[in-house]
Amino acid sequence: MSLELRQQLKLSQKLVMTPQLRLAIKLLQMNRLELTDALQAEIEQNPGLEEDFSVQEKIDNPQSLSATKEPTTEKQEQDLTGQVTAEDTIPETNWEDYANTFDSNLSFSHETPPADAPSQFDFISEKPGLLAYIQWQLAHSELDPDEWETALFIAGNLNRYGFLECSLEEVMAASSCDRDSAEYILETIQDLDPPGIAARDVSESLYLQLERMGREKTLAATIVKDHLDLLQTRNYKAISKLTGKKRADIIKAVDFITNELTPYPGLPYSTETTNYIVPDVYVRKVDGKFVVRLNEEGVPNLKVSSELQKLLEAEADAPKESKQYIKEKLKDAGWFIKSLHQRQRTIYKVMESILKFQYEFFEKGATHLKPLILRDVAEDIEMHESTISRVTSNKYVHTPIGIYELKYFFSTAIPRDGKESLAAESIRERIRKMIKEEDPFKPLSDNAISKKLADKDIKIARRTVAKYREQMKILPVKHRRKAR
Repeated sequence: MSLELRQQLKLSQKLVMTPQLRLAIKLLQMNRLELTDALQAEIEQNPGLEEDFSVQEKIDNPQSLSATKEPTTEKQEQDLTGQVTAEDTIPETNWEDYANTFDSNLSFSHETPPADAPSQFDFISEKPGLLAYIQWQLAHSELDPDEWETALFIAGNLNRYGFLECSLEEVMAASSCDRDSAEYILETIQDLDPPGIAARDVSESLYLQLERMGREKTLAATIVKDHLDLLQTRNYKAISKLTGKKRADIIKAVDFITNELTPYPGLPYSTETTNYIVPDVYVRKVDGKFVVRLNEEGVPNLKVSSELQKLLEAEADAPKESKQYIKEKLKDAGWFIKSLHQRQRTIYKVMESILKFQYEFFEKGATHLKPLILRDVAEDIEMHESTISRVTSNKYVHTPIGIYELKYFFSTAIPRDGKESLAAESIRERIRKMIKEEDPFKPLSDNAISKKLADKDIKIARRTVAKYREQMKILPVKHRRKAR
């Protein structure tokens, strides 16, 4: 057998991801906030793209992103770039404006602000978290360098709830100290604020809080220290039997624990930020009909730069590299605008299709949600399922009954004998409503909910009810039962 080199012709078809296709897919996957950032970044980076201020109202502008079709005729664009004057230059910086005080010149009023008024740095600096707060308090403690190292190790192993996630043996191994020193440093940190910090579990945290109040010998302390599991299930009878106390005293102690103590002392110092939802599309009822409208607040009108177009036509003798650069930027700007129009049209079509399939949901609520899959919408608007998946991911719609993610409207079907199938989300909503209306002293079990649904020709097993209840983060029956 001999080895040799050969040339061979092969004909094949494959999908090539062009830069324009990548851009279109990237924009399609963005939500409303990400799109705004991408628009501003592209305007800053591409001189061939600029905002169009020639129209005041987007709704009357054919170049608007909400237009369902692109303009067929090209109009002569206006020259919006004015000459730079001396007034447009950056003024000399006055560093006194950045002082850590609010003086009367910076205030909207002429009154002198109070001494405890916040400074500018309170709005631009990072919010200190639990670790920073603990370190600030430890700085006022009289610790030697070895003890300080142990204290920092313990503080660094506190989770977002304020609990210590490592054992004393791990503290001893990491900081090379003995058990007495580790326990002393741990007690020092537990004496800091907030009360209950650096506990190993909820029981210890609650007990430390009671100890700080001088209630370490009360019935409440006995309950959180020895009978927390019975407290979670509201088993007052068992607690009364084990402690020898009357039921009324136990209920009074439990009310104090519930109202005055916190199981997670570190949460108020969490640095996690709130993620705000901005809807990408609105569905509103106008004159008895539902109307779909895209959210374009803060989204500028875009156009290809007329200045660069004129420069390309006027500078016939310009270097080839310069002309090529201008052509590429103008081409990129055109593709960017086209991709934006395509994104908006696709979202509009998908929302119209969802509205058609889930019309009863918008009229009557979540219990009338119908089974729907991506293929149904894809076939309705003649697009691929992957496109529908990208459009519905991480995008939200504002409806007359609330804000929902577009993925919410897609749900598997639960068959019914001789009747129309129901969506799984519709059944979850029915379960939520049953639990909300139940007797708090005799709450419904999963089996009872399953039987109630069966009476309405919705046959699902008890374990399915339990699964749906857990998905909705609803506690089981023993945790929902209230004592009389």
